[in-house]
Amino acid sequence: MGGGIVMLVAGISWWYLAAAAAAAAGVGLVFAVLASRGTPWQLLRDYQYRRIDTFMDPTADPLGAGYNIAQSMIALGSGGLTGKGFMLGSQARLNFLPEMHTDFIFTTLAEEFGFIGSVSLLALYALVIAFCTVAAVRNPDRFSSLLIIGISGTLFLFVAVNLSMVMGLAPVKGVPLPLVSYGGSAMLVLMVAFGLIQSAHIHKPRSR
Repeated sequence: MGGGIVMLVAGISWWYLAAAAAAAAGVGLVFAVLASRGTPWQLLRDYQYRRIDTFMDPTADPLGAGYNIAQSMIALGSGGLTGKGFMLGSQARLNFLPEMHTDFIFTTLAEEFGFIGSVSLLALYALVIAFCTVAAVRNPDRFSSLLIIGISGTLFLFVAVNLSMVMGLAPVKGVPLPLVSYGGSAMLVLMVAFGLIQSAHIHKPRSR
């Protein structure tokens, strides 16, 4: 997805994208994936099909495959406007919410700090992405501009996928919330990416 954003901003012809979309629709990839279930030529693994089933109907197995997303939605809704208070969230602190420090950390924040805390976090993400976008637009070096756009686009996708996942808008998968989720490798890669953005911004060609 990040590569697609870079190609789109770089000026790739829309016809290429249209051709790719038409090819995907023409071969019926979605139909083929669903039709192959239970056959010798099954295209996905069983646990991947269970993720699709859970996404379509989380209440079908609330104590099994749908447990994570069910508890996530309960935590999101229980926070209300201002939240229950720091370290006072019942879903997270009583261990009803799984992976509360990694994949589902946003629901923990939403329960403890409520709608106001959640929107504040999203505003900070929007501020970072806006800074990157402005830096890319103002950078006269094309490579540096595309580099910044690619990294900021990937950051946006990480945030969007994680939030969609915990709100039941996308299948549950291991996508961390940037700068918030616990994890050394993700944080290290993100810091390197931010270093590249700062370097491209600082060393951009100056007009004389």
